[in-house]
Amino acid sequence: QVQLVESGGGLVQAGGSLRVSCAASGSIFRIKAMGWYRQAPGKQRELVAGINKSGSTHYAESVKGRFTISRDKNTVYLQMNSLKPEDTAVYYCVADDLSGSNKPQPDYWGQGTQVTVSS
Repeated sequence: QVQLVESGGGLVQAGGSLRVSCAASGSIFRIKAMGWYRQAPGKQRELVAGINKSGSTHYAESVKGRFTISRDKNTVYLQMNSLKPEDTAVYYCVADDLSGSNKPQPDYWGQGTQVTVSS
């Protein structure tokens, strides 16, 4: 089993920056890719960014050029710059222990961290 714990969410004004982190523990040797999903009120959960063991990354079109995903050992980060009100959502860290794609197919989920961007 893999456990994922997010931190770093909060409230920020439009145009500001936040970094969210996710620490993985447990059977971390199983992890082939990690990433971030988000879910805004009334919307479906969507993939924001992913990174695999080779360091290949993927971004949703809506965040390209503004968000950066990175990984250091068993921790994955999402640096979010030029934030917009439409980025407001609960952000979930995910881990994929099967596909290895930079678009991770979640096998494990964190508990989520709220990011709120005020206009």
